[in-house]
Amino acid sequence: MYLESRTIDGGRELRASGAWRVSHADELARAVAEADIGSAPVTLDASGLEALDLTGAYFLHQLELRLAAAGVASTWRGARPETLAFTAGLIDAAPAGHHARPPAEPLGLLGRWTVQQGGAVREALEFLGRIQFVLASALVRPRRFRFQSVVRHVYETGIQAIPIVALIAFLISVIVAYIGAEELRQFGGEVYVVDLVTISVLRELGVLLTAIIVAGRSGSAFTAEIGVMRLNEEVDALRAMGVNVVEVLVLPRILGLMIALPLLAVIADAMGLAGGAVLAWLVLDIPFSQFMARMQEAIATTTFWAGLLKAPVFAFVIAMIGTFRGLQVRESSRELGRLTTVAVVESIFMVLFVDAVFAVIYWETDF
Repeated sequence: MYLESRTIDGGRELRASGAWRVSHADELARAVAEADIGSAPVTLDASGLEALDLTGAYFLHQLELRLAAAGVASTWRGARPETLAFTAGLIDAAPAGHHARPPAEPLGLLGRWTVQQGGAVREALEFLGRIQFVLASALVRPRRFRFQSVVRHVYETGIQAIPIVALIAFLISVIVAYIGAEELRQFGGEVYVVDLVTISVLRELGVLLTAIIVAGRSGSAFTAEIGVMRLNEEVDALRAMGVNVVEVLVLPRILGLMIALPLLAVIADAMGLAGGAVLAWLVLDIPFSQFMARMQEAIATTTFWAGLLKAPVFAFVIAMIGTFRGLQVRESSRELGRLTTVAVVESIFMVLFVDAVFAVIYWETDF
């Protein structure tokens, strides 16, 4: 028995007994709901409690609220439990209607989502405008480019990424060449594997794979670095000193990546062609001299530049998203992890979207 009711002089007494803990939540809820309240004043007695946690205090507070809702005066025999006072303070401090929020309608959800996305697009465009303004100012005053910082980011995002970019480009080219050889062998066209590898690597795979690797490696690093600075209030300190945050933290990363990514794309193209040549030699018995001769026949004047022209655009998109999400970090490390993930996903999506736009432009212009 968790709640005993008895008649006393001038009213009723409700005596709580036993262990009011979370393990007995169902019994406590039933006892509070079935308590005989009546209309006479009620005295509450907690002297019989063996244990009381926050869940038990919650149900005691629900008993108080039930008495108040019925218009029954209630007093405590002795001191009111401290845990009950703490729990009641938390519940009373909650926003009004928090526990009884009606379910949102589909149209309301759509409208809320539209407003949020519109705000996000507006913030992104504003950030892009700030970058362009700082870049224009730096063109007038070249010392604002901060060349030392740009060189450091070229090293971190470019030089240090060479091994992974070269390895992945080599392996992907081997896979493409192997699949192409298996299919073209049915028609006696194994020699066209050279055309397949050359065109796919130079126009698409080299720069696209490099951009995706950089988005996962350097884009996430940009978000994490600036996000930690936000959590440590270093960004606020820079602003308090009158330093332009975009000029110091954003522009060097964008310029560094725009220099590094085209160079990485060239390395990826070279390693991709090397991978195709190795597989053609091992599987199709095509010597390197014949591979090179066929490759020169397959390459048009625009094949190499069609891929390389995408690299600076990809770099700008990746660096902008990474720094933008880093500056949005607020208050907690959990938000830092979430926005880092968002930055990587958005960067890869935008790289693929921009690549599709380039494909349409190249198709329409016969480039």
